[in-house]
Amino acid sequence: MKSSYRTRLYSHYGHDFQDAGEVFDVKTAQRWGKAQTYRLRNWLPDSKDVKIIDLACGGGKLLNFFKGNGYNNLQGIDISPDQVSLSRQVVPDVLQGNILEHLRNSPATYDLITAYDIIEHFHKDEVLDFLDGCYAALKPNGRLVLQTCNADSPWGTMHRYGDFTHEVSFNPNVLSRLLKLVGFQMTEAREAGPVPWGYSLTCTMRFLMWQLFRAWFILWNLVETGSKGDGVFTRIFLTTGIKGN
Repeated sequence: MKSSYRTRLYSHYGHDFQDAGEVFDVKTAQRWGKAQTYRLRNWLPDSKDVKIIDLACGGGKLLNFFKGNGYNNLQGIDISPDQVSLSRQVVPDVLQGNILEHLRNSPATYDLITAYDIIEHFHKDEVLDFLDGCYAALKPNGRLVLQTCNADSPWGTMHRYGDFTHEVSFNPNVLSRLLKLVGFQMTEAREAGPVPWGYSLTCTMRFLMWQLFRAWFILWNLVETGSKGDGVFTRIFLTTGIKGN
């Protein structure tokens, strides 16, 4: 049953669930990439020659971001043919296949693994297989960056149930604990909301307004539980971990 529903939905996932076209939209990708400069600050390797793979690379926006920032050893993988077709318009080395199988066959290969909006598509046993696979596929001191929907957000269920292929959801606390369980160190979670600089004046104003909302959510937590929690309340969030030497 698992494979049959996935086969049906992922065969045209880009068209049916992402409203993707046939041609990679450079301007939209570049605009999206402006926010990534801030969100990924201090997480990206200094060397432009490192080996990077974007798991579930989708329409290729993150690959385009890396390419635009001078990284030249890029690879992507996605299970959906229409997504692969778009990503190959950005970089040629994009595989169509099963991510878990690819990770198992790629020990100590990558310096950086990114996986945006994919971990929530796995069943619980697959989540652990996925994290184990990412850890094994990284070189020593390599970094994993994940993005997923946030169960701590008041709007988190919108993303959790906004896609029929989502199976689980996380908050920063549980995802950090899972990363540590499989061996990752120096875990950190970040919000994926409006950014203070580098995008637009409107986005900067939204960032300032968001700080007021965050303060209210923190106060709410303090009043109800006595703790401010992780302080990450955007409906999606980023988290990272580093493989030990």
